[in-house]
Amino acid sequence: MALLHRATLRPSKLDLLATWLPGRPWYRGPAGADVVSRGAYRFDDPAGAVGIETMLVGAADGPVHQVPLTYRAAPLDGAEEWLVGTTEHSVLGPRWVYDGCADPVYAAALADAILAGTGQAEQYFEVDGRRELREPTVTIVASDAGVLPADAREPVVDEDVTLIGTDSVELVVVRRPGAGAVAAAGAVLSGSWNGQPTTVPLAYARPR
Repeated sequence: MALLHRATLRPSKLDLLATWLPGRPWYRGPAGADVVSRGAYRFDDPAGAVGIETMLVGAADGPVHQVPLTYRAAPLDGAEEWLVGTTEHSVLGPRWVYDGCADPVYAAALADAILAGTGQAEQYFEVDGRRELREPTVTIVASDAGVLPADAREPVVDEDVTLIGTDSVELVVVRRPGAGAVAAAGAVLSGSWNGQPTTVPLAYARPR
């Protein structure tokens, strides 16, 4: 379960991404263009310390890009090159925002979603002492089940996908879902959203 705050972020997540995305090798779109959200889904951090959100974004007339983000209250050691930026959360204070592919908490949550079929976290706002469900904007589904891998290593960018190595499997994050064919061998996490009514691969796990 993800408990969300009705809060202000300065700069906003989309403002951070508008600056950060043009420098990614897998980004297809004009530099300086406004970035719009197509949807998002969240995973749970069992420890409750790290926010895990995957955003689907792009320029108004460009392809959709998948950007896993993690939100932390302090810098993540050794992940400087994966820092998207910092923002001030009006409730939680300063937050360090990372490309989740470099964050072991995201890797574990993604593997759990693909291989254990845990799905996405339900999202709630707390209003006047009660919780209100936030309807998801992305529907995800896993095609298979297996054993949760561990000990994620440094991610590697390979143009259209980002690879996250673990001891037992390789996790693959599709950066432009729906843009073309992706060789999805192994267990697959697929999703659909407004504007993409049929499911397309978002990530998968393949044997090492």
